[in-house]
Parts: sequence; structure tokens; C-alpha cells
Amino acid sequence: MKQLLLIAHTPSPNTQRMMEAVLRGARHPDISGVTVQHIPPLQAGSDDVLRADALILGTTENLGYMAGALKDWFDRIYYPCLEKTQAKPFAFYIRAGHDGTGTRRAIETITTGLRWRCVQEPLLCRGEWQEEFLQQCEQLGMTMAASLDAGII
Repeated sequence: MKQLLLIAHTPSPNTQRMMEAVLRGARHPDISGVTVQHIPPLQAGSDDVLRADALILGTTENLGYMAGALKDWFDRIYYPCLEKTQAKPFAFYIRAGHDGTGTRRAIETITTGLRWRCVQEPLLCRGEWQEEFLQQCEQLGMTMAASLDAGII
């Protein structure tokens, strides 16, 4: 079994719903060769990343940057994972009250340093809350898990 790891910061009911939608998509009944696990960023460590075959990261936009919890996670896993996780496939989503560009740039900068491989266009859920965000998150989870299951990523 391959492992898909979701590291998502969920400080509000809506971001919790987004994380659950990603999990629902990733656990689609037609996807049989992938286990999916969510670990909040403040509880996740480098061993979790090393065990995972692919990752999905989720964060809010806070003052034009990623959530402090996700940044803390990156700080703790960066050097232990640097040489051991090159080309690790990942995707990410951002719940952005504004435009999400600073958050996206920060994640892309760190993951470029890690030499991870972004396998899907980032999902930017911008502006006022929309129920459509849940469908987009579910699709993200399903696409990542199905791609991992099929050996595409």
C-alpha cells in the first residue's frame, strides 16, 4: 500500500470541512492501493514525511503568508528530509481571504529548496467562502490518491 499524507492546518469550521473533503476524495472507494492519513502540522514530524509516498499540504493565508503552524512544520522537517525526500510528489491548497500569492510563493520557495515535485496546480480558494471550495478539495484529494494508486506520481 502506498501512503498519502495530508498535512493541513484547520483553525476554523470551514477549513476543517476543506480538510475532510480532501480526505473524502482521497478515500474514494475506487482507489484501493492507497492509505490516507491526516496529521495536523504541529503534530507531524520528519518521520511522517519519510514514510509517505506523496503529500498534500493545506493552509490558510495569514497576513499574506502561510499559517505559522505549517511554517513551524517546514522548519522542523526541512533538514531531516532535505537529502531523503528529493522528488517527493506533493500538491497544496490555500484558503485565502485575499489573493494567496504570498502564501503560494512561500510554499513554492521552501519546497523548491527541498527539491519536491509539485504534481498539480495549487488550489487557491480565494475570497469569501464558497461551497464550491469543498468540491475542489475533494477533487484534489481524489486526483492525488488515484495518481498515486496508478503509479503516475
